[in-house]
Amino acid sequence: MSSPTSVGAHKAPPFLVELLDAKSPTGHEFAAQAVVDKYVKPVAHAYAKDALGNRIASLNSGGNPTVLFAGHIDEIALIISFIDDKGFLYFEFLGGHDLVIPSGRRVRILTRKGPVLAITGKRAVHLMSPEDRRRVPERHDMWLDIGAPDRATAEQIVRIGDPAVYDVGFEPLRGSISVARAFDDKAGCYIVMEALLRLSREKKLAARVVSVGTTQEEIGTRGAQVAAQGVNPDASITVDVTHATDHPDADNRKFGRVSLSGGPVIARGPNINPLVFDRLVALAESLKIPYQLQAEPRPTGTDARAIQMANAGVACGLVSVPLRYMHTPGEVVDLSVVEQTVCLLVAFAKSLKKGESFAW
Repeated sequence: MSSPTSVGAHKAPPFLVELLDAKSPTGHEFAAQAVVDKYVKPVAHAYAKDALGNRIASLNSGGNPTVLFAGHIDEIALIISFIDDKGFLYFEFLGGHDLVIPSGRRVRILTRKGPVLAITGKRAVHLMSPEDRRRVPERHDMWLDIGAPDRATAEQIVRIGDPAVYDVGFEPLRGSISVARAFDDKAGCYIVMEALLRLSREKKLAARVVSVGTTQEEIGTRGAQVAAQGVNPDASITVDVTHATDHPDADNRKFGRVSLSGGPVIARGPNINPLVFDRLVALAESLKIPYQLQAEPRPTGTDARAIQMANAGVACGLVSVPLRYMHTPGEVVDLSVVEQTVCLLVAFAKSLKKGESFAW
């Protein structure tokens, strides 16, 4: 196992890179599912999928308590909603988008015949009035161009409901800092699954450990809701990303202080079980893993919000990887923090004692 601080960009784990390259828009997570299947299914003691497309891997089926690790495999995307008579495609958003981002991008439309290249178009700046130049384009002001001459041709290639994903992948930026299209939340999925792979080598594990690659998080934590009901865990750690605020124009008075390379971010607030929080902090300190704290005053915008309320209630923790430029094609993460978070989850699972409860 690598030490918490030894991971460099040149050592990016192949599992993580394949997840980042997999195009898995919300509701169409096939490519990321296949990557998880490849790496995790052969090692898990039990492995399942469900009607929402979740990937559910388990160790130590007779263990008690049950701990659920969750990281979502879906990513923001576009979905084709209309084809005009000239063959241009219009779209809706899958997940939250900044309207200044989409135009002028290369995307791949995931069609029944395979990926199709498209360009996101809008009126060029030269053809805009001064007033238009100051206005953020609305969704219907943009379109996808596949080079089709008319609607009939376009409909032979693309169907209404086909999703489209930005056509960029993983690259090292500097040292262990890297950029990719979908660190939100392929980083989280990798972390929970890699933790399970490492725990599979443990001889004495009291807990049953279940890692889930959840689907449809970007439109309302839907996969996590179903997975949590089915697994019925006693405790859970969700792994997602959070905003690094160590860049220009981030007012720490509004957004808190989170450093890109400052270590995993451990959440605290009503969505978080205080005993789980205390355990995570104690483990981080004992392992000398740097960590940061983040206040969450309400249900978080992560899978933890759904998992906490499953069945009779679940003792939840939330650990996040700091990320710059969320929901853009250029999300930036420090891979050292990814490795530190894997180590923290492994330690949490190993710390659980037979029959332990986080009721308080």
